[in-house]
Amino acid sequence: MLQSARQCARRSPVRTNPTWPAVTPRRLLARATRDYKTRPQPATRRVSPALLTLPAAPLTTHAIRSCTPLLAAVHLSKRQFSAITTTTTNHKNMTPYAWDAYPAVRRDEGVIVTGLPGTADAVPDHYVWLEDPDSVETTAFVQAQDKVTEAYLAQYEHKDKLEAALTKLWNYERYSCPSKEGDKFYYFHNSGLQPQSVLYSQTALDAEPEVFFDPNTLSEDGTVAFSATSFSENGTYFGYSVSKSGSDWVTIHVKRVADGAILDDKIEFAKFTSISWTKDEQGFFYTRYPKPEAAADLGTETDSNEFAQTMFHAIGTDAADDILVYHDPDHPKYRGSIANSDCGEYLILAVSASTAHKNLLWIARKPESLAGLAFGTLKWTKIVDDVDQGSFDYLTNDGTTFYFQSNWTAPRGRIVKYDLANPDAGFVEVVPEHATATLSRAEVVNHNKLLLVYMEDVQDVLHIHDLTTGAHEQAIHLPTVGSVDDISAKRKDATFFYKYSSFLSPGTIIQHDLSSNEAIEFKTTHVDGFDPDQFEATQEFYESKDGTRVPMFIVQRKGGAMDGSRPCMQYGYGGFNISLGPMFVPAWLAFIQHYDAVVAMPNIRGGGEYGEAWHEAGMLRNKQNVFDDFQWAAKHLVARGYTSHAKLAINGGSNGGLLVGACINQAPDLFGAAVAEVGVMDMVKYDRFTIGAAWRADYGDPNDPEDLAYLLTYSPVHTVKEQTYPATLVMTSDHDDRVVPLHSYKYISELQFTNPNNPNPLLILVEQKAGHGAGKPTKKRIESAANKFAFIAMNTGAEWRD
Repeated sequence: MLQSARQCARRSPVRTNPTWPAVTPRRLLARATRDYKTRPQPATRRVSPALLTLPAAPLTTHAIRSCTPLLAAVHLSKRQFSAITTTTTNHKNMTPYAWDAYPAVRRDEGVIVTGLPGTADAVPDHYVWLEDPDSVETTAFVQAQDKVTEAYLAQYEHKDKLEAALTKLWNYERYSCPSKEGDKFYYFHNSGLQPQSVLYSQTALDAEPEVFFDPNTLSEDGTVAFSATSFSENGTYFGYSVSKSGSDWVTIHVKRVADGAILDDKIEFAKFTSISWTKDEQGFFYTRYPKPEAAADLGTETDSNEFAQTMFHAIGTDAADDILVYHDPDHPKYRGSIANSDCGEYLILAVSASTAHKNLLWIARKPESLAGLAFGTLKWTKIVDDVDQGSFDYLTNDGTTFYFQSNWTAPRGRIVKYDLANPDAGFVEVVPEHATATLSRAEVVNHNKLLLVYMEDVQDVLHIHDLTTGAHEQAIHLPTVGSVDDISAKRKDATFFYKYSSFLSPGTIIQHDLSSNEAIEFKTTHVDGFDPDQFEATQEFYESKDGTRVPMFIVQRKGGAMDGSRPCMQYGYGGFNISLGPMFVPAWLAFIQHYDAVVAMPNIRGGGEYGEAWHEAGMLRNKQNVFDDFQWAAKHLVARGYTSHAKLAINGGSNGGLLVGACINQAPDLFGAAVAEVGVMDMVKYDRFTIGAAWRADYGDPNDPEDLAYLLTYSPVHTVKEQTYPATLVMTSDHDDRVVPLHSYKYISELQFTNPNNPNPLLILVEQKAGHGAGKPTKKRIESAANKFAFIAMNTGAEWRD
C-alpha cells in the first residue's frame, strides 16, 4: 500500500503481493534513485519494488495555484464559517503566520455509509461527493484548498534558502550495482539533479560507459518513469514498463539491444507486474487488469482492482493475441505471478490474495509449444494450495529440487527445499530460522552459495551459506550502522555486488569475489558541502505504553543541546511487515544542518524489523500498539531533552499518514506540528477503492462487525475531535491510485469543520501529475520537501542557520 525513501527489491520474481509487484534482481536492474516505496508504503528503501500495492511512504506534494471560485453548493453550520483569518501565536506556533479562511466545503448531514454489517449502517459519510475525482465540485475543492495553503507557505521568509539547500544536498551522484546481461554490464546513474536515472552500458567494468536508455527523453517534465525493467536471458531484449504521473498503471515496451530499436510490442493496462522472460527469449510473463472504464487519464480513477490476469506475450506478436496463463474468477482479489526456473524446464506460479507475505505455490513443466501455456492446459503440481500457509519465494533449483525463502513456521524467515520427485518428504529445512535476526533477502551466487541478508536490531549483516548443506561459511559486516540497498548476483558468477548506505552516507558499492574471497570498494558517493563528521546517528531503546522495548534511531549534529530547545522531526510507518533501516535522506540532513534539528525514527510495531511476530503485534486488532509506540517515542524524546512537545513535528506517508492522523486525533498535545502524506484516512471504506481490498490482511475487514468496531476506534476521518490540534499539513497527489486522494480530502474537511477556530493551521496541499511516490522526478521531490519542512519550521519555532 503505502511507502518513500528507497525500495530494496526482494529476490524472488514470484512474490505476488498485489502491492509489491514481483521483481527478479537477477533479471531486473536496481534503479540508482530508489528514493521511494509501494503498499501503503513508507518513505524508505526497505520497501521492495515488488510491493506495489501497499499504501506507500511519505510523499511530498507541490500543488498548482488556482484562482477558481470556491465551491458553489454548501450546507454548513455556523462553526464552519467562523472567522479563521487570524494571526496565530500560542505554545505550538512559535512564530506568527496568518492563513486565510478555510474554503467552504459541503458537508452532507444524514448521509451514511451503505453496505456495512449489522447496526453499523449508522456510520456517517459526510463527504461522499469527494470520492468523485473528476467532478467540478471536487476540482474546485482542490483548487480552493491549494490556494489557501500556498499563500500560507509563501509567507515563509527562508523558503528560497531552504529550497536551495535541499537542491545542493540532493545534487550528488547515484549509482546502482552493475549487472552483467549478455556480453555487457548495465547500471543506472543519476548525475544529481536529473529527473530520472539513466541506464548505461559497458563492455567491461573499466570501459567507457554509453547511454543505453535515458527515460528523461520520454517526457518534458520527467513525470514518465521506469517502473520495472528486465533483460532477457542472453541480453537480446530489454523489457521495460513506464508509468505516467506516478500512477500504478504501466505500459510495457521492448527494446532490441543489438540495434537499439524499440519494437512494436506494446502492452497496456498492466499493473503490479514484473517482466519475467522465458530462458529461450521467446517472450515474457506479466500481470494485467481489465481496462478501467475511465481510461483517459489513468491514475485518477478509484475503481477497485479485481480479476488480475497472468499473461504471456510472445515477441513480435500483437498484445491482443497474448495468452492467458492463469486467473481465478472465483477469487477476484487473487493475483498470480510466474517465474521461470533457472534450468528453464519449469514454471513457478505464486498467487497472493492480499499484501500478506503468503502465497500459493504451484510448479509445472514448461510446455514444448506456446499453445501449451493456455489457461487450463498446464499440469500444475500444487505444492502449497492454502493461500494463508506462508510465503515461498523461489531462489533456484537443481533438477527437481527447488529452494525457497520462506516464513512458514519461521516468523524470522528461513531457507527450505522441496523435491518434486519426493513429495512425501515435504519441505526440508536448509538454513534454519535465526534466533534473533530477521532474514530479509536471499540470493544464490557462485554456483552453490547462498547470500543472505539479515537484520539484527535494525542493522544489516550479510552471511554466506552452502546451498546444499546450509552450513554457515562467513559473515560480512558493514563498516557502519547501515542498510543493504541493492544486490547484483547471479548463480553462475563468483562475483557479486552490493550497495550499502547509512543516515550519513549516500552509498558505497562493494565488489566481492567469492572465488578469492576478495572484496574491493567499487564505487563510493560523496555529497559536496556535507561533512558527515559533524553529525552522528545513534540508536536508543525506549519502553512503549505496555512495556515493549522499541528501538529508535536519532540523527543530529554532534554536541547538540539536550535542554529541549531544538526542533525535531519524528518519522514513522508501522505496518505491512515493512522495515525502516538506516537510510540517506537529503531532506532530513538539510533540516538538521540548517535548523540545528533532530530527526528521530522509531521502529514501531507493525513493521518487519523483528520478523512476523513484530508485524502481527501491530496489525489488525493490535493496531493501537503502533500508535502507542509512536506516541511513547515522542514522550521519550522530550524526556531525554532532545526537543519539547511544542518543537516536535511528526511525519509519515501512506500507512504512515494514517499513523500521523490517528496520533494527532488521540494525543494532540504531544506534537507541535504534523505532516501526513498520502495517508489512509477512511478506514471504513478503504477497501472499496483501487487496490485497497488487499490491505485487509493488515487492517481487518470493514465488512466484519468486530473488525469494523475496532477500525472505528482509530479511523482518522471518524475520530476527529473538537480539541486543539497541532499545526497540520495533509499532503496528497492527484494521480495517487494506490491510496486515492479522497482519503486526504475527507480528513482535512472534517478537521476544518470540527475545529474552525483551531489556533494552528489545518491545511492540505495536492500535488499535480504525481502519484504515491514512485517515479517522482527529482525537482518535484525537492519542491515537496521544501513545502514540508517550511511548514514544520513555521510551526515549531525552528530558526534558520546559513
